[in-house]
Amino acid sequence: MSELTKIIQYNQQFVEEGGYAEFFTNKFPERKLAILSCMDTRMTKLLPAALGLQNGDAKLIKNAGAVVSHPWGSVMRSLLVAVFELKVEEIMVIAHYDCGMRGLNPDSFLQRADEQGIPAERIQTLENAGINLNGWLTGFTDVEDSVRHTVHTILRHPLMPAHIAVHGMVIHPTTGKLTVVIDGSRECTLGATS
Repeated sequence: MSELTKIIQYNQQFVEEGGYAEFFTNKFPERKLAILSCMDTRMTKLLPAALGLQNGDAKLIKNAGAVVSHPWGSVMRSLLVAVFELKVEEIMVIAHYDCGMRGLNPDSFLQRADEQGIPAERIQTLENAGINLNGWLTGFTDVEDSVRHTVHTILRHPLMPAHIAVHGMVIHPTTGKLTVVIDGSRECTLGATS
């Protein structure tokens, strides 16, 4: 049985039994908070639990590494929609230690793509079109530096209002302990570099 079949069967029972009732809320986050975090499976329940978040408290945006890799990409757009359309007043960038994006290597990534049947001609077409696969597929070496970079990218965005606090943290993937890298509610940032 496929995962899709299992999920659809479970979902039908969930809806029929009214399992959704305990999760009812509206689209506006109660705590006026948006969180950009990593898609790591360890964060699914740990992150909200470690922050004391309930359903409806925050907008959660997840991607590999909790990174804004492009100021005009979908992650930045989601953060701006959260601010302008959904009444968010604070943003938290929360990456984690032991992240798969740490040390991501384009050569080994493209080798795995080849092993999965992606033709070399397709890679060459992308490169000939001006796509910098080496840059796009390179991870970070230091998670705290990555958080700083992402926070600064958000703060420098020309559409981000100056009154929005942008914090940067790293969470331990086992204990949930938070390390504050940048406290966006203070004028000076903890450990930030210009």
